Amino acid sequence: MSSGSASEKTTTSQGISSLPREIWVLVAGSFIVAVGMGIVAPALPAFATSFDVGVTAAGFIVSAFAMMRLLFAPLSGRLVSAAGERTIYVIGITIVGISSTACAFADSYWQLLVFRALGGIGSTMFTVSGVGLLIRLSPPHLRGRASGVWATSFLLGNVSGPIVGGVMVGYSLRLPFVTYGVALFAAAFLGWFMLRKSTLAAPLGDDATPSMPLGEAMRMRSYVASLLSNFGNGWAVFGVRIALVPLFVVEALKAPQSMSGIALSVFAVGNAGVLLLSGRMTDRHGRKPMVLIGLVVSGVATASLGFTTSVPVFLVASLVAGMGAGVLNPAQNAAVADIIGGNRRGGTVLATFQQAADLGAILGPLIAGVLADTVSYQAAFLVTGATAALGLLAWVRAPETRPHPESGTEHVRAAA
Repeated sequence: MSSGSASEKTTTSQGISSLPREIWVLVAGSFIVAVGMGIVAPALPAFATSFDVGVTAAGFIVSAFAMMRLLFAPLSGRLVSAAGERTIYVIGITIVGISSTACAFADSYWQLLVFRALGGIGSTMFTVSGVGLLIRLSPPHLRGRASGVWATSFLLGNVSGPIVGGVMVGYSLRLPFVTYGVALFAAAFLGWFMLRKSTLAAPLGDDATPSMPLGEAMRMRSYVASLLSNFGNGWAVFGVRIALVPLFVVEALKAPQSMSGIALSVFAVGNAGVLLLSGRMTDRHGRKPMVLIGLVVSGVATASLGFTTSVPVFLVASLVAGMGAGVLNPAQNAAVADIIGGNRRGGTVLATFQQAADLGAILGPLIAGVLADTVSYQAAFLVTGATAALGLLAWVRAPETRPHPESGTEHVRAAA
């Protein structure tokens, strides 16, 4: 290593304590939102079927939320560019809070469907604006770590929430929705109160650099590669993992239903265990190497799930798949942040990035479910693992996006 790398040593040695206070506000809000989502998860299917509908109709409640996120993402991005991240962040969380509270008082399946679907609108507003703020507030050399902390808080909330929700369901199917609503109102108030006087989180003025056009981003290989890797991540992590893993554990491995929850938790443990380390490595060694490692590990481990014949081996594969996803996420998020830069609005660019994962989460369970029914579970998981190859091939040809550590500039070599 040359003597000129001393600056890089200085910047990469800075820990998460160097992150601005406003980022910790976002991290706290993310945790509260994720806990609430986890609290509702055990209650939603049972509450839907309590209106005398079948499993398919209950599943559509889940899909409707994801579909609204997908459909509303472009408008959400434009709202962020027009009104600023801080305003849309608070409004988005508030909308989900109102939606969740309304679900608790639904008197029919169709009311529950409408109320839950409307929550998807607020959810995409919260996600796009939250990530937009994260990009603007994070020092360029700490973006990987900031993304890792953000993702860890959300993951820990998702792990702890179902435990609380499982207890609440024993008392009432409506109680988790009320609790979720209250938690979201608290998160919205926290965001408004703690960020209202922040100069860092203030909307960019009219004289600031304009929003990054989506067309400009689409001409960059690194951004297109990020879309493909996020599509595969959404397919595997947010779609197939939730839809097929519980069925495979019970039907193929002949394990009790409780083991499916353990398998999902093991994935989360693997994910959470490497997120912060991955963030630091992303800032030190670059986005591209970590993305490639994450895609290879998660793709191979996910494909192997369908070929396991015992619960212990399945749990090991789940753990490794979770670690792969944990390596991937901070790196690809940081790459998108590099492409946008800290002085430009990126609402539409971020919304499209989010849409890629949402599309994967919708298509994954449908296609993998058909394969599992008509061919085999092995085929379903093999195709799911293969989606990582799409991102892998694109990233092999994509340039690094990390700002040069010595100059600290926002120059991104992503168009070559």
